Amino acid sequence: MSIRESAQFRREARIRRAKRVRRRVIGTASKPRLAVHRSNRHVTAQLIDDEAGVTLLAVHDYKMDAPEIEGMSGKVARAKAVGQAIAAAAKDKGIESVVFDRAGYKFHGRVAALAEGAREGGLKF
Repeated sequence: MSIRESAQFRREARIRRAKRVRRRVIGTASKPRLAVHRSNRHVTAQLIDDEAGVTLLAVHDYKMDAPEIEGMSGKVARAKAVGQAIAAAAKDKGIESVVFDRAGYKFHGRVAALAEGAREGGLKF
């Protein structure tokens, strides 16, 4: 198996896991889905109303500097800051609880840090 085939296999496996999770995790206007996307460099979070098919708000770390958080550095710290930012934006829109969609990623590292930041910001899930 070449490197390209291996990467394609991992990508397809993650998509299968995401579809499996998405069958159970459905966002509504009152309790939207907090969807996480993680690339090699960045992390993005969106609040999605699946019934209406719209994104209520989105936050990313494209131009964000890594904040100084004890015990965290670099991308993990930025992911936690994204979680806190999406929680603050959600509170401004009157959203207090969400359902978490990890999109097939392990609940570890940046995904867990984003969730922790969102919880610290006041979101319930």
